[in-house]
Amino acid sequence: MSEVRAVESTRTCVVELPSGALSLPVLRVEPPAPRATVILAPGAGAGAAHPFMAAMAAAIAAIGMTAVRFDFPYRVLGRRMPGPASHSILAWAAVFEHARLESGTAPIVAMGKSYGGRMASMAAAEDTIDPDALVYLGYPLHPPGRPEKERAAHLRLITVPQLFVSGSRDPFILPAERWDAIVETCPAASIAWMDGADHSFERSRDRRTVVDVAASVLAETRDFLDDVVSSQRDTPGGAARFARPPDPA
Repeated sequence: MSEVRAVESTRTCVVELPSGALSLPVLRVEPPAPRATVILAPGAGAGAAHPFMAAMAAAIAAIGMTAVRFDFPYRVLGRRMPGPASHSILAWAAVFEHARLESGTAPIVAMGKSYGGRMASMAAAEDTIDPDALVYLGYPLHPPGRPEKERAAHLRLITVPQLFVSGSRDPFILPAERWDAIVETCPAASIAWMDGADHSFERSRDRRTVVDVAASVLAETRDFLDDVVSSQRDTPGGAARFARPPDPA
């Protein structure tokens, strides 16, 4: 029997910024009969076409979910650094509505790498987007070495399930005990710790390919995504589960 492959396509989404309308390319990888849509936003230093983002999209499609990627306005405009957070939140809103129209009644998960996840959380906290769940790939709690500069107060306002995939060596969330305590205050939230991984989910002397790294990240989110599909907007009951990272050697 021949394998039915996912279909890749590029669409256009318009975001209305204070300076005017801007067209954002939207990259879709859609499997046959998708059971959910996962919107995947990039980190501040990368774009939707980054190899890790492409590998994550392919891995998401392989488990029967449509993967939608996009670039934030500053990157479309050729700038290297993010502009106002409000512009990125507007982009999230535009892409989310675009995905909603395409996905029909299927669940929508907002997923983001680092900055992309933080912008998704801010959009969800202020009800600009209404995802069934959020997944953060390396949430940037604070700048490296600046734990006093936390960016987490709004996370407690989000009531849908949240999964934080974090490397135990990620300088953006250390010390781990503080990160545990913060996530524990959020409704329906949990951490998936990746032992020995840094902010890019790579390990010391790592010989894995970017496809392998993406596969390992998806493995940490697979059960969570499956639960979102099966619950169809019903928040899972029970206490959030936390697995503490091992003590550093």
